[in-house]
Amino acid sequence: MDGFDEFDSAQSSSVGKFFTGLGRRYQTFLDIWTPHVMHRWIFTFILFILFCMRVLYYQGWYIIAYALGIYYLNMLIAFLTPKIDPAIYDFENDEDGPSLPTSANEEFRPFIRRLPEFKFWHSSTKATLIALICTFFEFCNIPVFWPILLLYFITLFLITMKRQIRHMIKYRYLPWTHGKTKYQGKEDSGKVYTK
Repeated sequence: MDGFDEFDSAQSSSVGKFFTGLGRRYQTFLDIWTPHVMHRWIFTFILFILFCMRVLYYQGWYIIAYALGIYYLNMLIAFLTPKIDPAIYDFENDEDGPSLPTSANEEFRPFIRRLPEFKFWHSSTKATLIALICTFFEFCNIPVFWPILLLYFITLFLITMKRQIRHMIKYRYLPWTHGKTKYQGKEDSGKVYTK
């Protein structure tokens, strides 16, 4: 019996080492691509175009496309929402808690997202890759009347974005940097003073 236990522990140890090494290589790959924002999104966009081409060419997998769209919408909302949602926590009366600036003379606090850009990209890429792989299996091609799904998705998108925009207006935050006030220091005269 002891021989079998040793064999089991050695086998599970080698399998564990394999998956640990595989996880480390994957993390190294992600670390290398982290600063290349544009290249990452272009890769994801190409995957998405490949998925759309398969769906349109074979006229199927509409349920997969609908599920992918709902997943994208869910992640977009998390990307546009602050990490500490002022609607959930009423910090206006709480002096210790964080709050979003409401006037020009308040302290600058950067917008921190609930879903950071890298996690947004990583989840989008994984979801698109899984959806693309699903288009190679016929059992995933469930027959549905796609115009109803499209109409429902557009309605859901409009209602969700209307709610999100109202939330932005109510709590006065912008989830992007374009159009925000930029603070600059004192102008450098270029003169060097020496003793």
